[in-house]
Amino acid sequence: MNLKKAIPEQYDGYLIYGSSNDADFNYITKFQTSDPVTCLISKNGKDILLVSDMEKERAVLESQIEKIETTTEHNLKEKVKKYKDSDKGYAHLIVELLEKNGIKSVAVPRDFPAFFYKIIEENGISIETVKSPYLIVRAKKNENEIKFVQEAVFAAEKAMKDAIDLIKSSKVKDGFLYNFETQKVLTGEDVLKRIDKTLNENNCVGEDTIVSCGKDSAMPHGKTYGPLKANESIVIDIFPKNKKTGYYGDMTRTVLKGKANDDLKKMYEAVKAAQYAAFDILKPGITCKKVHDAVCKTFEDLGYDTYRNGSKVGFIHTTGHGLGLEIHELPSVSDNEHILEEGNVITIEPGLYYPEIGGIRIEDTVVITKEGFKNFNTMEKIFEI
Repeated sequence: MNLKKAIPEQYDGYLIYGSSNDADFNYITKFQTSDPVTCLISKNGKDILLVSDMEKERAVLESQIEKIETTTEHNLKEKVKKYKDSDKGYAHLIVELLEKNGIKSVAVPRDFPAFFYKIIEENGISIETVKSPYLIVRAKKNENEIKFVQEAVFAAEKAMKDAIDLIKSSKVKDGFLYNFETQKVLTGEDVLKRIDKTLNENNCVGEDTIVSCGKDSAMPHGKTYGPLKANESIVIDIFPKNKKTGYYGDMTRTVLKGKANDDLKKMYEAVKAAQYAAFDILKPGITCKKVHDAVCKTFEDLGYDTYRNGSKVGFIHTTGHGLGLEIHELPSVSDNEHILEEGNVITIEPGLYYPEIGGIRIEDTVVITKEGFKNFNTMEKIFEI
């Protein structure tokens, strides 16, 4: 991976101040840190990662940046003392770093600290915020990245199985689900706790996991923390982040304990059909728009509403999204002319949402291959359990 090629040609370098919670920082450095540090990608010089003394040895071992320097080597303490402010001292350290490396014009991310920006600019260095130059680069995954996503999806599948098994083992009483072991009402929070436990056992963490039932499921990101009802759809959307690699997995299943009415049954079959319509044409060289249109057309042919005809119910979101160091990244599988290519990792997640009926969503994560695509999800799709 050539980090320098991504830098816009009018700049001498790209400067990022962040931690491994920042997708670009993670991608560029491969260095795990919860505290923000500085990284300079220099177009005509060595790339530099600036860390504290106590992190230097670890940075040398872990980071892919060729040169590791410390704040002590740049006299941070003296600068803080001089300016009587730790932030001012660090900002002037960054100025010195840029000057010593011949950086007269630098690009920074749009969330770069405004305080640092101002001091850099005041010291005669041309600086400008830009849209991440690595977004497009990150959209095409290498073998390791594909493996990392697959590992996170595997964890999601294990958590999904445990969640569905918990619902499946429940007993129906007075229209509600009861936990077979505790004999208490089964809640969305109970299912979330089971999911979190399984994810943690697989070195992953769940972020905003969705368990939604009945009317709540008619909102794509609706959540049910309270009692789960029988005979109503339960949408479970799990998108864990691997603690070690930082890569995400993503999947959704919709289940129902009891007996589904005809409307829900038809909706479920329509969502499955829409997903398979996308799978039928998914391959390198096809546009995201064509995939999205295939999903919309399937729904419309079956008599359901889509947002492309202005509806606020039915299919009201995109077909999918890119997945990697962020849960939503390029490419967006929606109404755009982006051409899918080998190495793109995307979700295919059609859904239908009607307030008076409920919601249905099914989601798989796939990678575009030379021949077509590979689905990371192997878990069966069964509605009534």
